[in-house]
Amino acid sequence: MKHKKVVPKPIKDTEKNEEKEEIIAQIPVEMPKQQAMQNVCFGFEVHQPFRLNRHFAPNPKVKKNDLPTLYFDELNKEVLERVSEKCYVPATLNILEKLDEGFRCAFSFSGTLIEQLEKWQEDVLSLFDAVARHKNTELLGQTYYHSIAGCFGDKTEFKEQAKMHTDLMYDLFKTRPKVFENTEFTFNNQIATLVKEMGYAGIFTEGVDRVLGWRSPHYIYTCNGLPVLMRDVHLSDDIAFRFANRGWDKYPLTADIYASWLSGTSGDVTNIFLDYETFGEHFWEETGIFNFLYHLPVELKDRGINTVLPSDVLKKYPPVGTIDVPDTISWADIEKDASAWMGNERQHTAYSAVQKAAAFAKDKSIWRYLTTSDHFYYMASKYGTCGEVHNYFSHHEAEDAFRTYMAILADFEKRNIRGMKSRKSAITLRTLNTEEAFHFTSPSGYVGYAAFSLDQFSELLRVVPGDSITYHQERGDIAHWIEQTLEDDELANSIRTCVDRQELLKVINERRELLWSHLT
Repeated sequence: MKHKKVVPKPIKDTEKNEEKEEIIAQIPVEMPKQQAMQNVCFGFEVHQPFRLNRHFAPNPKVKKNDLPTLYFDELNKEVLERVSEKCYVPATLNILEKLDEGFRCAFSFSGTLIEQLEKWQEDVLSLFDAVARHKNTELLGQTYYHSIAGCFGDKTEFKEQAKMHTDLMYDLFKTRPKVFENTEFTFNNQIATLVKEMGYAGIFTEGVDRVLGWRSPHYIYTCNGLPVLMRDVHLSDDIAFRFANRGWDKYPLTADIYASWLSGTSGDVTNIFLDYETFGEHFWEETGIFNFLYHLPVELKDRGINTVLPSDVLKKYPPVGTIDVPDTISWADIEKDASAWMGNERQHTAYSAVQKAAAFAKDKSIWRYLTTSDHFYYMASKYGTCGEVHNYFSHHEAEDAFRTYMAILADFEKRNIRGMKSRKSAITLRTLNTEEAFHFTSPSGYVGYAAFSLDQFSELLRVVPGDSITYHQERGDIAHWIEQTLEDDELANSIRTCVDRQELLKVINERRELLWSHLT
């Protein structure tokens, strides 16, 4: 989850809550009677992506072993050093002291973070090692590359990255995670089934109102047989978003006040999950965030509130009901869905392209870095508070992020064509950069669509205005692009005489299917 010091307006829903209480009182069994809250489960997500090179330019002289230097930005080291100084070191020293005093919490470390720590901040990795091996800490599973693979049509990559992550946790810390935390809390019915099949005891996700309805996030639910721990959105975001906002009517938030709020909740467990960089990076030391973190465990203990580990919660408390999540939810933005990564045409183009690129990835190591969710997050085109948060985390503008991503993906595929089963078919099916893409226009100008591959060209033929298709066909633009850019003379000749949209679709799709059969 990405946080900035941006504050949504406080939610005032007293009448709505009273109505919920009346409904709950009439329900006989669905949920146990609420009791004084005594358990809080804290979780921290710790992640750094390998940001793509803002100044990337293709260079065929660069060898395979040097591609990370060509593809990834030197900014990555700079960001890690800054975040380590401001957050990772002081926050972790703080938490280590509290763990010794009985505080319990969960951590979710991405594989890309671990790789960066191994390269540039070994001392910080040693601190995290001490945390990970502490008896009062539990490590969570996730995808190694903090990726959007859970949203792919083919879930093979999702399962492989989850296994890579649990193997990493065992190799480094001698523990295999029992509870899963998918990238940015993305979750749906299908992910629940997959995570259960992989043997995890449960999963964290967002306590989204449209999923819970009148029910509380302070209980365990199941989705397709998998126990689900749901984050308390408001109490988590009181720290993650509102902590330093002087315009907030609850400012300043102190440890004793926050502990009193937790003591006033009801249910089996309150799940508070935060981006670890909340401490020191999103909110600087001057805001008092470290004092808050230091004193909170004491204030909780004084009120008889237990901090508990997710596995212990799942063992102690049985599920009270089921949830149905047909559409993906997450903890990102106001929408709490997948729109942070797949909310506009740019993101959909990149999302489809990276899945297709798996066929070009004989060695998947570089390709997997391109599945990291952050790349798609940077391409978002949201406005208001959500747009500010996206801009805060991105190291370049949304359009530039997209152009860079497509250029690197195109370069990656082109480099792998030489060793593929059918070089000629791969050239025609490859991903293109922005300059090579087919940009649909009409006599009036650009119509808002661009095809970055033959596959996408076929998809766009179904929605592009008819006058644009006629305009290009009469000029011979389509055949010229296929012949010169995609290097498929046979297809170019076949479509020259096509007279309408349907005939173009038929000829191109038949050719696409044949070409893909050569690669599989």
